[in-house]
Amino acid sequence: MRKFFTALVVIPLGLIFIIFAVANRHWVTVSFDPFNSVTPTVAVTLPLFVVIIAVAILGVIAGGIATWFRQRHWRRASRQGEAEVRRLRAEVDELRAAAATSRGDAQRLPAPGRPGFYGAAGRDKHGATL
Repeated sequence: MRKFFTALVVIPLGLIFIIFAVANRHWVTVSFDPFNSVTPTVAVTLPLFVVIIAVAILGVIAGGIATWFRQRHWRRASRQGEAEVRRLRAEVDELRAAAATSRGDAQRLPAPGRPGFYGAAGRDKHGATL
């Protein structure tokens, strides 16, 4: 099902990119020299669709990096919460081990004498009255 939805998104998106590339294949010069626009020192001549798609990709990357930096507080809180959970689980395990040890000591004590076959209360092991 996931592959179907991926194909449902990727195939139309690919077709849009191909149509966009065919419609915008004119060559443009991108200049990085703000002082000399006639003969720029740093310039690149590329098809228009390459420039637009490259700028879109750079925008997505910049947005992802900005989001990643803005979420650092949540990641830190998550790490601290996980550390607290690990510490508390270790503490619970220690308490359970101590309780099992103390229960084991109580079970080692001799059991009081039980009159009758089903114990003093006259019940079986499931608590049913006989």
